[in-house]
Amino acid sequence: MTGPVAGADGLPRCPWALSTQDYTAYHDTEWGRPVHGDDALYERLCLEAFQSGLSWLTILRRREGFRTAFSAFRIAEVAQFDERDAERLLADTGIIRNRSKIEATLANARVLATWEPGELDTLIWSHAPREPAPAPRTTEQVPAVTDESAALAKALKKAGIRFVGPTTAYALMQACGLVNDHLLACVSRDPD
Repeated sequence: MTGPVAGADGLPRCPWALSTQDYTAYHDTEWGRPVHGDDALYERLCLEAFQSGLSWLTILRRREGFRTAFSAFRIAEVAQFDERDAERLLADTGIIRNRSKIEATLANARVLATWEPGELDTLIWSHAPREPAPAPRTTEQVPAVTDESAALAKALKKAGIRFVGPTTAYALMQACGLVNDHLLACVSRDPD
């Protein structure tokens, strides 16, 4: 199925949202809704990087573990993490224990801690498309990369942010509401 599918409640949703309750809750309450604030965007950026090569469900189910391990993704706090913290994180079964991703998360916090408040929010949102794309009717019409996501990834890398490519940047744009990739007939396409 690539088009909308009716859930147990009879409402049509993007088909990926119906495989587990975790996905349904995320789809209905969070995915595609605007996210602002440096710490909130840093969290999404980190989670998208950790997801690289894995199922998003793996990340969703460990999200609270990530929040605990990384001080609720408060940039100022994570920027103070040292080598002992990195070793603690590598032993934490509540998160994805990938050294490269953990090191990037800590390095990114150190970079972002030097920025002015709101600077990450401004940078990310400056890459939102000027005009929304037509609503996709099927999942096959949803891109994995766009010119805007490539430009966002390039801007983040130029600023010293690690572990973000055009695909990760596009997933971030979807998750944070810069683009609306809910299918045309999806109940969450135009949330109240």
